[in-house]
Amino acid sequence: MISYLIIAALLVVCDQLVKYWVVSNLSLGEAMNVIPNVFSLTYYQNSGAAWSILQGQMWFFAIVTFVAVPLCIWLLWKNRRGSKFYSLALGLVIAGALGNFIDRMRLGYVVDMFQTDFMNFPIFNVADMCLTIGVVMVFIYALFEERFERKTK
Repeated sequence: MISYLIIAALLVVCDQLVKYWVVSNLSLGEAMNVIPNVFSLTYYQNSGAAWSILQGQMWFFAIVTFVAVPLCIWLLWKNRRGSKFYSLALGLVIAGALGNFIDRMRLGYVVDMFQTDFMNFPIFNVADMCLTIGVVMVFIYALFEERFERKTK
């Protein structure tokens, strides 16, 4: 269990370092091509969730974080001898929730920076990736829990 919390903590640090670099090196709205026509770093401030929904609803995001993080830690504890896949998924959800929560509490918005240039997709950050991948992994685990449990035993 501790190793997954350490992974979550390292991912939060990574998220915050990338955000710090972007804020220190790019002006708001400025884009820096990384792979032309594929991927850019673009400094964006998002006071909502994905696609900027629920703009300015800090209380909502705080409540969700205050429920989700302890719940994931409890599930991680319950699964301490279970599936590593599920434990990693929970660690990713914790990292994503805390990474964006830090921004919301400290800045009043979330710093986003990764932009796909080849398709219209919201600008996102490391915490968003952790949260999305973690939630998808939780769903995969839920769909195939019986198989995961057999491998664990």
